[in-house]
Amino acid sequence: MRDEIQNAISSHEVILFMKGRPEQPMCGFSARTVAALDALGASYAAVDILPDPRIRQELSAISNWPTIPQLFVNGELVGGCDIVTEMYETGELASTLGIEPKADAPEEAPVASEPGAPPLQIRNDLAS
Repeated sequence: MRDEIQNAISSHEVILFMKGRPEQPMCGFSARTVAALDALGASYAAVDILPDPRIRQELSAISNWPTIPQLFVNGELVGGCDIVTEMYETGELASTLGIEPKADAPEEAPVASEPGAPPLQIRNDLAS
């Protein structure tokens, strides 16, 4: 597993390890990171860490970073949501990615819409 993760990191110029997929993030932090990358028009690969718990464990061992998402550029860990958001707002993210920001990219990091499916609603029949 560790070799596969290391290979994915070295095989892609920009890769995001996240909860869910870019088109359906499963946590707010992953959704906000995707929104920042998409606002810049960045091209990136993504890996959903949810299907196999070993991915998260091995990834954190490789990166020495405990939280998800994790963005790597040219084989180096950039950071998680907070760092990516801050870098977006200072212009450093576009520079790190080697791209010019889109003309219509917002100055502040975009806030993602609600990730994933809505929570289940449980009816309380005990109160009746």
